[in-house]
Amino acid sequence: MKNLTIGGIAALASVHKETVRYYQQLGLVPQPARTQGSIRRYGEETVSRLLFIKRAQELGFTLAEVKRLLSLERPQECAAVKQLAREKLELVRSRITDLNRMRRALESLVEQCGTGPRRRACPIIATLSRRQETRPDARSKK
Repeated sequence: MKNLTIGGIAALASVHKETVRYYQQLGLVPQPARTQGSIRRYGEETVSRLLFIKRAQELGFTLAEVKRLLSLERPQECAAVKQLAREKLELVRSRITDLNRMRRALESLVEQCGTGPRRRACPIIATLSRRQETRPDARSKK
């Protein structure tokens, strides 16, 4: 399977041709040599590389992190790969904590909001409109 066009590998990997070109520009996917007629032909290894990139992105890795992972393909680099995965896991855990905090806040707002006609402002709108006190640690992160 060394005779595929860019459209062929894109279809096999379920990506757009433009995505393949973009990944080539970033150095994530090598550009094959041109054959007669100036057509580039790709092999199965390119499809495997594209699928690797997609799976890594599904796990939350950025393209820069994917590039780093690809540079660590050798077995002796397993510890470095594990460290990158550990850092990504910690980021995911942090995001889950933040999402749970947002879920609890929204649940509380929804519970405050009754049905029927109101004489005062909607509690959700009122809460969102209210100025929040800034915490000292929040200011230092800006």
